[in-house]
Amino acid sequence: MSTEEKSLNFLEQIIEEDLKNGLSNDKLRFRFPPEPNGYLHVGHASAICLNFGLGIDYQSPVNLRFDDTNPAKEEQEYVDAIKKDIEWMGYKWANECYASDYFQQLYDWAVEFIKKGKAYVDSQSSEEMAKQKGTPTQVGTDSPYRNRSVEENLDLFERMKNGEFEEGTHILRAKIDMSHNNMLMRDPIMYRILKKHHHRTGNDWCIYPMYDWAHGESDYLEQISHSFCTLEFLPHRELYDWFLDQVYDDTKVRPKQREFARRNLSHTVVSKRKLLQLVEEKHVNGWDDPRMSTISGMRRRGYPPMAIRNFAKTIGIAKRTNLIDVSLLEFCVREELNKTAPRVMAVLNPVKLVITNYPDGQEEWLEAENNPEEEVMTYRKVPFSKELYIEREDFQEEANKKFFRLTLGTEVRLKNAYIIKGESVIKDENGNITEIHCTYDVDSKSGSGTEASQRKVKGTIHWVSINHAIPAEVRVYDRLFTNENPDGNKEIDFKEFINPNSLEIITGYVEPSLQSAKDLDQFQFQRLGYFCVDKDSSASNLVFNKTVGLRDTWAKIESKE
Repeated sequence: MSTEEKSLNFLEQIIEEDLKNGLSNDKLRFRFPPEPNGYLHVGHASAICLNFGLGIDYQSPVNLRFDDTNPAKEEQEYVDAIKKDIEWMGYKWANECYASDYFQQLYDWAVEFIKKGKAYVDSQSSEEMAKQKGTPTQVGTDSPYRNRSVEENLDLFERMKNGEFEEGTHILRAKIDMSHNNMLMRDPIMYRILKKHHHRTGNDWCIYPMYDWAHGESDYLEQISHSFCTLEFLPHRELYDWFLDQVYDDTKVRPKQREFARRNLSHTVVSKRKLLQLVEEKHVNGWDDPRMSTISGMRRRGYPPMAIRNFAKTIGIAKRTNLIDVSLLEFCVREELNKTAPRVMAVLNPVKLVITNYPDGQEEWLEAENNPEEEVMTYRKVPFSKELYIEREDFQEEANKKFFRLTLGTEVRLKNAYIIKGESVIKDENGNITEIHCTYDVDSKSGSGTEASQRKVKGTIHWVSINHAIPAEVRVYDRLFTNENPDGNKEIDFKEFINPNSLEIITGYVEPSLQSAKDLDQFQFQRLGYFCVDKDSSASNLVFNKTVGLRDTWAKIESKE
């Protein structure tokens, strides 16, 4: 990658410096290492874009490595979901790897540690170990089992592997320094007993490596050149390097861990533990609920993958954690959909409109453009008839001069059709308008042909023909949390901020061209926003999710509060 092409972030500067210092370009290799204990969220999306983006920029391989070292929380479902998310975002991995691929090698290395006096089996309880570890300001004390003989440690460790002991009775610890300033270096745990079925290795193992032990050694085995982690792993770097020191062969590439800041998104949570809580307690309808910050939720809501990639590029890579306003993500979504989504007509709050001077029984199929952003304009046909639905808010009996929609005695254009004039209304016993009667100008048809009217009026409204309209379930989403930073106050449960009005389900009417729309098809409902077809949709029951509005109305609402 040429440094002249763009300004480099600090991680790219590290790579460039390593290349200048002799690292061969063909030795560059990156990885994305998710744990398959939940679905990926928007924070993972940034990490995906970072690592796979570096792979593209440097034309280097990127491994997808699953950190499957905790069978108590991991499932094949999560593995499949993670792979689907990455592919959907448009990235390809060089190798599909698993920490479990290296269980035997990690075990063999651990045995070597014991033989060299660098690891021992500890038989204290977790409570005893916590006391013995000390505090950031007070050094720890040695375990009473720290000086077990090599033979005893080897025997116990093998018996741990063979399943002879119960969970919690023994662990394997690295022997480093119980007085170290970094508490992670105070004889960290390398293995614990877990008698759980593993989704790949079955019941072959009764002990499983800790992340700190498996992480760096997996990087080394895969010859990863740069291991980029979020900032909470900064204190772990010293341990990462210590473990590598014990196995490193200087004829090979030594992985380098460096850290970048997590990017949190406003009005969301991005902790997998909290997202799982939302799912299990049924505050949402699954991991792919469109209100969730998961990639699968964003996909179901209709966010295009390129919008998420553009968002990650826009926020960039930083050294400090900060809160990104979700409206920036929505701006990227809106910008992308504006280029790609076909324009269609739908009415979500309908009132009946009758054109009194339009012939009974007559219908026309009028020409409508699909997307004005297209390089080569394409068109579709929409049906027009005497009785239509329009949006209730597009009509007022009396209005001020700034209301450019339909009123009694004024004219407005029906999109792709005729100019109409409001004449009268019919109301029910409660005074609610049930019908609007109007007349149309037969010579005012819009369109691209020579017969198109040149007459101008200030307002244009959308509509659907009642005889042709298709009812549709429309799901309108609001922020899942009322608080900008639901994780911000640790004294308050984040669920206290759940928005009870985050989902509204209404019945609307759409033009007949949408009858054949398929899952995830995206549209702009003219003047209403962007919508996509939900997976619950069927030919007999169309379901749409609102993706995002045509403009950022939320910012205006918040500024008034």
